[in-house]
Amino acid sequence: MILRKLAIVALGAAALTSCKEGGDSMEGADLTTNWDSLSYSIGISVGNGLKGQQLRDVSPKVIAQGINDVLDSTALIDGEEANAIIGAFMDKKRNEKSAVAASVSEGFLEENAKNPDVVTTGSGLQYIAIKEGTGDKPSSTDKVKVHYHGTLVNGNVFDSSVDRGEPVEFPVNGVIPGWVEGLQLMSVGSKYKFFIPSELAYGERGAGQMIGPGETLIFEVELLGITKGE
Repeated sequence: MILRKLAIVALGAAALTSCKEGGDSMEGADLTTNWDSLSYSIGISVGNGLKGQQLRDVSPKVIAQGINDVLDSTALIDGEEANAIIGAFMDKKRNEKSAVAASVSEGFLEENAKNPDVVTTGSGLQYIAIKEGTGDKPSSTDKVKVHYHGTLVNGNVFDSSVDRGEPVEFPVNGVIPGWVEGLQLMSVGSKYKFFIPSELAYGERGAGQMIGPGETLIFEVELLGITKGE
C-alpha cells in the first residue's frame, strides 16, 4: 500500500516538474500537449488524494525535488529509508486517530449501557431487541439471510443492505466477532440493534475508507432466514 502511494505521489511530482519545464514557476502552466494535460490531470488526482488524507502540509516543491534527485542519482535518502519514514508517519496518524476513536467509543458505550433496554454481554457486545421473532436461532455453522443498516457512533452510514434494497446471505462464522455472537442470540423474524466495540469489529486496522481504527459500529439487523449447515 505504501509503495503504491509512493508511486502515485511520484507521478504527481512528475506532473509538477513537467509543468515547470521552461521556468522555475508553476504558475500559468500551459496545457499545450497531451502530455501536459495528462501530467496536470495526474497532479489534480494526487492533490485531491492528499487533501482527502489531510496531508495539506506536504510540499509539492520538495516532492518534485525528490523525484528529480532520484532521476539524477543524488537522492538525500534511499528508498528503504523513505519507506520507513512514510510508514512511521502513517502509523503515528493511525494511532492518533485510533486513540481519539477509542475515547469517543468508550464514552459512548458507557453511556449507552445505562439505557435500561440495552443488554451487555460478557464480551462487551451491547444490543437492544427491537422485535423478537419466533423462528429458530442460527448456529455458528449455519448460513443466514439478513437485512442490516450500519452506522458509526456519529450517525454516518458506512454500509446498508436496507438502502440497497437487497438482503444478503453469508455464513455466521464468516463475519466480525460481534456479528457472530449477536446473530446466535436472534430467532428468525427478530430485529436487533447491535453496538459492537472495536475489539469485536475491525480493531486497530479499521476497514476501508469509512471505518477507521478503534471505531465502535452500530447495526440494526433483521434475521430473515437460516440455511442449516452440515
